[in-house]
Amino acid sequence: MAHELNWGMPVILYLFLAGVGAGTVTVSASVLLRGGGGGFGGRHFAIARYGALIGPLPVIIGTSLLVFELGRPFRALNLFKLINLSPMNIGSWFLGLFIVVSVLYALLFLPWPPIIWDRLQPWRKALAWICIPLGIGVALYTGIMLGAMPSRPFWNSPILALLFLVSALSTGIALIIFAQAMLYEPPPDNPAAEKRFHQSGYLLTASDLILIGFELMVIFLFIMFAYLTVGNVKYAVAVILPGGDLAAAFWLWVVVVGLLIPIIIELIYVVPKLLYHRDYESSRTADMVISLAVLAGGFMLRYVVVIAGQVTGPVGL
Repeated sequence: MAHELNWGMPVILYLFLAGVGAGTVTVSASVLLRGGGGGFGGRHFAIARYGALIGPLPVIIGTSLLVFELGRPFRALNLFKLINLSPMNIGSWFLGLFIVVSVLYALLFLPWPPIIWDRLQPWRKALAWICIPLGIGVALYTGIMLGAMPSRPFWNSPILALLFLVSALSTGIALIIFAQAMLYEPPPDNPAAEKRFHQSGYLLTASDLILIGFELMVIFLFIMFAYLTVGNVKYAVAVILPGGDLAAAFWLWVVVVGLLIPIIIELIYVVPKLLYHRDYESSRTADMVISLAVLAGGFMLRYVVVIAGQVTGPVGL
């Protein structure tokens, strides 16, 4: 591909890390607000805590990469001098507010040992209500930022923002599942704690299963929208179709590794509980494989989208 790529790995990492972080905090806040009902038991607080403590870090790292990619980092502050309706300005405010609120939200989970119903819990819930719309806004913004460039036909799709949102939530769940698989140790004198871990794992895995299925549908809609649109958009999407320059990366890493393999493994563990009401039993190895596959697919989705938008444009100039 003999094309000059103005946006490289720093931008790709920003889109991925911002999406993962926003999704992780959004899932954490949703779990916290759901509370102890619906089978979560005492584990809901630990799951929310994992997401709260992990979530802000990817967003901060990704945003730092993007700021320093400008060459003159302090120029990024110009985006905050005015408030207008441009995607960059609105997205910058969303991003800045999200970082501040998510860090405050994480700090409320630091006291050790963690206690569910302490004096900080009302503040956690109040910030959780704010984190959810901010997290969704940041995840959507990563797609809207690209879609706001009409000269790049591959990006100029109303479905791209939805695709990035669903992927962000799925990778956020995957990061929490990975953290739980790595860090959780049930008390040896409390077998019921292991059962609560399995139940919380079921709800997270089932939620991820739904999101992956939805993501496959959104990818289909993204391709159909581009393919049924005459002109440059139809030409642009050919780069990820069979025979295209990015077809192997898209279908192998995004679809097969990032979506199909996780959905097959998750079905093996979820179906017995869903259809036959058996106890949910998942291994740590399976949880880690699923999580890493989803995260790899989420990264490759951003990689393919960013590169595809540059090798198929600009047009109409």
